[in-house]
Amino acid sequence: MTDIRRVAGLAGVSLGTVSNVLNRPHLVAEQTRRRVEQVIAETGFVPNGSARQLRAGHSPLIGLVVLDVSNPFFTEVARGVEDAANAAGSIVILCNSDDSTLKEQRYLQALEEQRVQGILITPVSSGEASIQRVRHRGIAVVLLDRPSRSHELCSVAVDDVRGGEFATSHLLAQGHRRIGFVHGPLTLRQVADRQRGVLHAIKQAGLDPQRAVINVSLHSQTTVEGEASAELLLSDAQPPTAVFCANDLLALGLMRSLTRRGIGIPEDIAIVGYDDVEFASVLLTPLTTVRQPKYELGYKAAQLLLEETQHPEQHSHQQVVFQPELLVRGSSVFQRHS
Repeated sequence: MTDIRRVAGLAGVSLGTVSNVLNRPHLVAEQTRRRVEQVIAETGFVPNGSARQLRAGHSPLIGLVVLDVSNPFFTEVARGVEDAANAAGSIVILCNSDDSTLKEQRYLQALEEQRVQGILITPVSSGEASIQRVRHRGIAVVLLDRPSRSHELCSVAVDDVRGGEFATSHLLAQGHRRIGFVHGPLTLRQVADRQRGVLHAIKQAGLDPQRAVINVSLHSQTTVEGEASAELLLSDAQPPTAVFCANDLLALGLMRSLTRRGIGIPEDIAIVGYDDVEFASVLLTPLTTVRQPKYELGYKAAQLLLEETQHPEQHSHQQVVFQPELLVRGSSVFQRHS
């Protein structure tokens, strides 16, 4: 591999000149700069990024830690993060915690070792102790899709309580009085907030949550778990006439399972999802869902992180909350034809 000494020798310049061409090209005479750049291109020289970061005292890297990279919701969030980072000359390292606290800790440590300038994270649990440890070591952190309980930390989230209310109120308005709520672990703040929204809408309608809601708690929020939820819902003594799923993947899995059993959607069971991922509107029976501004979430979170790392003196911590939107489609509204 070509090193900086060989580049300097072939170009007939000092090591300092090569370094200036790489880091401060405006300091080098144009003819000399072009000669050095030609040698770099001919030899395939690649600068040592880690060494340059140590000398400069900062890194172009940003860590992005999400719960499930296979979930299209996080794909769109990551696109927003990447676009904002790219515009600022930064590079994103994507990490998938798989809803595992242990994996999350390993990634936080690895990102710290890489001397990233900051970390965007959707934490596995509601505790912020590990995040505070990272911040105390001088690394900026922004909570993504999770509101912060501290005004010393930036966060970007969606009002998931309101989203849960929207979904449940819509089903109640269609005449449903026995509603299933299919969800992942309640340790996930998003899930707990959506449940709070469900219960609030039920109580506002003057119904008893114990009778009106069937809670189906699953290990994760995947299509496989969504398929498994069908058996749990249908085996109840009083099966629901409608189901609200805490994300669209669960809803897709449930719809698959119900369709295989010959159960009509929405004529037999109405379905509402959450997120509005790309496939939601193109299903054979388009999915009613609560839309989150996914791209905007990622973009805004990255902007806040970059502001904090690049202009710490002017930066003030913000807790940004976006509003969800109910998109009514065919999976929840049954049109009776006369």
